[in-house]
Amino acid sequence: MRKSLRLIVAALVAFAITSSIALAAVNVKSFPVATFGDPNAASVTLRGGNFSGLGSVPAIATLTVTGTVSYDCANPQGHLSPGQNPVAAQPGTANQDLGNADHNGRGTITDLTASVTAGPTPTPQQVGCGGGGSNNWTVTLNTLTATSAHLVITQSGSIIFCRNYTLGGPATGTAC
Repeated sequence: MRKSLRLIVAALVAFAITSSIALAAVNVKSFPVATFGDPNAASVTLRGGNFSGLGSVPAIATLTVTGTVSYDCANPQGHLSPGQNPVAAQPGTANQDLGNADHNGRGTITDLTASVTAGPTPTPQQVGCGGGGSNNWTVTLNTLTATSAHLVITQSGSIIFCRNYTLGGPATGTAC
């Protein structure tokens, strides 16, 4: 019984070592490029990420996008003026299997898009309507803008690649 247990433990250790070596062998052939505002200002699209050395364990790319919402304020007479305080948008997330399990350990990110959304309409005070934020103002959505994105690629729950992207920053992002 002890001999069987030792063999099982040895096999698990060997598997863990080879798995960690396989994850460490990931090569970036080309960095994913982020396009903000594609197809609208509220979204970010990643294209062109190409990886090798992923092995046959599925690799999953997760893109999380954050941003801001600006609102217009209409006074009781119906005249519009911009709100003074942008508010945080609701983050958006998208996932994509890189397809490496079927392509000899090579995986690609193709058109992975995530968008931010407006949350519940804020109060006139939150938006900064009417100077002191009178409740007599009406709040309407003006613009929704994605301002940053975070890409994580995982295999078996382990992070193997990570990039951060910002509106106006480098299209290939920066390392996490």
